[in-house]
Amino acid sequence: MATLDWIVLGAYFLVMVGIGLWSRKRIHTIADFFTARGRIPWWLSGISHHMSGYSAIMFVTFAAVAYDHGVTVYFWWPLTIGLGIGVGAFLFAARWNRLRARHGVNSPLAYLAVRYDLPTQQVLAYSGAVLKVVDIAAKWVAIALLLQGFADIPLVWGITLTGICTMFYMAFGGLWADVLTDFGQFVIQAVAGFAMLFALFAHLDGVATLWTMWGDLPADRGDPVNGPVTTGLIMAFLLVKTFEYNGGMWNLAQRYMAAPSGSRAKRSALLSSFLWIVWPFILFVPMIAAPLVVPGLDDGERSYIMLAQELLPAGVIGLLLAGFFSHTMAMVASDSNVITAVITRDLAPVVVPGVRRLTEAGQLLFARITTVAFVTVSMAFALLTDPDGFIMTVVVSIVAATMGPISIPLMLGLLPWFRRHGPLAALTSWAGGLAVWAYLYWWVEDATQTVNVGLPVLTSLTLYVVVGLVRPEGSAARDSLIDSLDSDPSEAERVALERKFAEHPPASDGDAVADTVVTR
Repeated sequence: MATLDWIVLGAYFLVMVGIGLWSRKRIHTIADFFTARGRIPWWLSGISHHMSGYSAIMFVTFAAVAYDHGVTVYFWWPLTIGLGIGVGAFLFAARWNRLRARHGVNSPLAYLAVRYDLPTQQVLAYSGAVLKVVDIAAKWVAIALLLQGFADIPLVWGITLTGICTMFYMAFGGLWADVLTDFGQFVIQAVAGFAMLFALFAHLDGVATLWTMWGDLPADRGDPVNGPVTTGLIMAFLLVKTFEYNGGMWNLAQRYMAAPSGSRAKRSALLSSFLWIVWPFILFVPMIAAPLVVPGLDDGERSYIMLAQELLPAGVIGLLLAGFFSHTMAMVASDSNVITAVITRDLAPVVVPGVRRLTEAGQLLFARITTVAFVTVSMAFALLTDPDGFIMTVVVSIVAATMGPISIPLMLGLLPWFRRHGPLAALTSWAGGLAVWAYLYWWVEDATQTVNVGLPVLTSLTLYVVVGLVRPEGSAARDSLIDSLDSDPSEAERVALERKFAEHPPASDGDAVADTVVTR
């Protein structure tokens, strides 16, 4: 890397620190820290929702799939996400927002204690938190590998540097810092992405490269289904991503909760869906064409690094690397904020009753300490892992395969069609799906990716639906909660509810839901 690249990278870190300090001025309460009290504009919420799905993994592991197998990477990853979010815009987005607007909650899991019961909420919270530690560790490893490739920085230092910077601005700025970082990432990614695309055009056949490169690449690189990707895997990912990106990945539910209203949360989802369908294809074109620029690589995970070093001038490489940092730090910050919300509002009050007696300032301090602790644990896990093959294992064999069983009770519990599905259905679904995943992961050596990803989520979905039909567990409180999510509060109701939540903040989000359901 040239001196100009280091200057650009250093400037980026200063901007991140500045965002954290500026956002701190907007954080006065626990609701500001976790959901910005619904003050995020819908377009910014939509951009943040979209960008929260990226990390450096895209430019390491997915770049390797594009290098080795071509356009299939677009069909099994961003296209399934974009279509899934489009479906969720009409099913889930507004209902997440109304949980905050009508019940004053700051954690996506808060409603589960009333919707099912406290044990179900705790089981889903703990299992999801453990999964997020592993998921974030993979993102630390990805950005560290990119740093090592570009600047020969050891993995340990790469993980430590990004982790400490993320801790700083998230602990100060909460969700506002996260959302603003996402917007900055969007701008950086646009500049760097188009720079790489135009550099590729200049190196090959100009704009005509978009249709001429397929004749120069191996014949199968234009096939939607290629290599390890099968039609079954694409369909399994579509099902999993529909749950994951509409709230099963808790930080994305937060984006909907932070919009001003349910109708605007729906707009946010539609914007995110559009961006997922269009923008990643532009990013993937250079990755797919990389064999024409840097042929013969044995390790496809280095293809984007080699491509950038071959095509981009000094300064732009620094901007590209800043973009990688921004991808990873924004996604980790997003995960950290929502995990902190779950710990602070759902887990800690149950384990340590004294947390309920903390003042608003005390809860805010506790949330910031939890943020630092969670990021530290994920960094430690990343430092202790073997990076060889770790990222792909986490992305496909662990996160994609277990997200369905963990998220199905959470997501379907929002919908009126499943109002009579109670704790038994939720826990059976969760346990059955994870048991199938564990069996496939540890005892079936030759299971395909399609089976590893698809069978656990199908098992979980089937158990949830069947058990709920066979053993219905309806209640007036559950009906009241679900019915409350059908429409936005009127302006008068919204003002009255905000005043109530400000004057009498609940000790936990579970208390908030219980109180508002009883008084409806």
